[in-house]
Amino acid sequence: MQAKIVAFEEKYHDKLVDIWHRAVRVTHTFLEEEDIQYFHHMVQNGALKEVELWVEINADQEPIGFIGLDGTKIEMLFVDPKYRGQGIGSHLVKHAGEIKGNKLQVDVNEQNEQAYAFYKRYNCELIGCSELDGSGKPFPLLHLELML
Repeated sequence: MQAKIVAFEEKYHDKLVDIWHRAVRVTHTFLEEEDIQYFHHMVQNGALKEVELWVEINADQEPIGFIGLDGTKIEMLFVDPKYRGQGIGSHLVKHAGEIKGNKLQVDVNEQNEQAYAFYKRYNCELIGCSELDGSGKPFPLLHLELML
């Protein structure tokens, strides 16, 4: 059985928090430890329940990545670092496009060059910028619109 995307179930919660934590340590190198702990607390205690979550599971039924949506906006996309570069992020974005339409929005931390490069593959257009992130922290955001 190949990897497939399924709707979030509570049984995945702790594994998704772990994927988030490990992925952030690899991709968000601009964050200080106290920032990681701040966001980890948010993810652990409710942020995953505030979005429509889709989970990519492997042949062993274990989560390997997830995407969180709010309407047509991608609020989060994280892939287990062990599976990076294997198309999981693309698979999840394409799934979002299939269920939400071919025009999606996403905010990317300006310092996260890997994420920006990833989204550029989707004919993204820069539609705005913010000096602060959604938590009011000084991590500038790029507001992008993707055309799938």
